[in-house]
Amino acid sequence: MSDNNFTGKAIIFSAPSGAGKTTIVKSLLANKLPLSFSISACSRQKRENEINGKDYHFLSIEDFKQKINEQAFIEWEEVYENNYYGTLKSEIERIWNDKKHVVFDVDVVGGLNLKKHFGNNALAIFIQPPSMDVLIERLRNRATESEASLNKRIDKAKHEMTYSPSFDSIIINDQLEETIEVAEKKVKDFLNL
Repeated sequence: MSDNNFTGKAIIFSAPSGAGKTTIVKSLLANKLPLSFSISACSRQKRENEINGKDYHFLSIEDFKQKINEQAFIEWEEVYENNYYGTLKSEIERIWNDKKHVVFDVDVVGGLNLKKHFGNNALAIFIQPPSMDVLIERLRNRATESEASLNKRIDKAKHEMTYSPSFDSIIINDQLEETIEVAEKKVKDFLNL
């Protein structure tokens, strides 16, 4: 059977920061499914343990704006002032040319924009924390930012939770192993695996 009829699909995981979507996506990618991670572009500073081209495509603000002008993105947004994130068209082409389905780990607005772009060819999953208190505790335990920055993330998370009904599926991440199993089943069902 030929792979010429391959139709790439998009699996979109969105959640407020700290809900666990990155851990879930990494677990799915390790499970030998025909998936490949879409590496987002961003204009923020690289964190100490991050690798350019693996975790993100790190761009300067000027380079990011240049790519916006060149219409190189499927979607992009200014998440915080001068802090841009987006999905490069070239990333999707790279993955689909490799006969794999693309997996996104994006914020809520980005996820909805991607769902709109890919339509029925996408499965948009919202990962929800068991409660705001649990989410706040997870963010605090990261100890990666100032109190002001943390408060900004908490306010944003509260707002993002209101978008959950717009997704195809909501998974509450209470017990991580169970959440991963549920996510994997939803992905396999969507891809007819």
